[in-house]
Amino acid sequence: MLKKIQPIVTLVGAGPGDPDLLTIKGAKALAEANVILYDALANEEILSYAPKKAIKIFVGKRKGCHEYTQDQINQLIVDNALTYGHVVRLKGGDPFIFGRGGEEIDFVESFGIPTFVVPGISSSIAVPAYQGISLTKRGVSESFWVITGTTSDRKLSNDVALAAQSSATVVILMGMSKLSQIIDLFQKESKGETPVAIIQNGTTAQEKIGVGTINTIQQVVTENKLSSPAIIVIGEVVKESNKLKGFYEEFISKEIK
Repeated sequence: MLKKIQPIVTLVGAGPGDPDLLTIKGAKALAEANVILYDALANEEILSYAPKKAIKIFVGKRKGCHEYTQDQINQLIVDNALTYGHVVRLKGGDPFIFGRGGEEIDFVESFGIPTFVVPGISSSIAVPAYQGISLTKRGVSESFWVITGTTSDRKLSNDVALAAQSSATVVILMGMSKLSQIIDLFQKESKGETPVAIIQNGTTAQEKIGVGTINTIQQVVTENKLSSPAIIVIGEVVKESNKLKGFYEEFISKEIK
């Protein structure tokens, strides 16, 4: 008698890029997977935790290049769960931080399929931390904002303008294409000398960093050929990082010349 398929979906956060930042619980979920649907921002080394016989499907999305639409991904999760059993949906960072994980869970549960979530280490916190940037620091920053730079209608989030008025550290994801607009908003608030760090491919071997101020960061981006995927960190805490002191010394010496 054939064993009845028991569909189940586990949403797993892959972390910010370094495969060693996958959680133990995430690794255990992968080890029990029959099918894995993974994103472009999930390090493929993590797939080694899965059984060799597990089906691995790339459903990554990059700017201007989508392997599948979100609706297609949702349906793939359900179809594979009903056909094969345990599906792990592996998403970069944390699946609920600009990862559309909530939408996927809602869709899967509408079919009566049980779901579980394994949180991941968000790149919004881990990538700055790898550079010694403490998003909050006593006497320097009492809070931080994490904002998407590009909304679903491809516009800059209105929250960036609000964040520019605060004294908080501001972390912007998916904001490189809107960098000039971000700079304009901070300059309108007389924040031109506020430190900025842009970190591309954070926590990976391909990591690139640029450091400057609101007034100079576009030139830094050009000189260092920085592009997406990158995280923009704005605030005095950037200057507090011991790891970035060398960048700042070089930056200041250029300004003096």
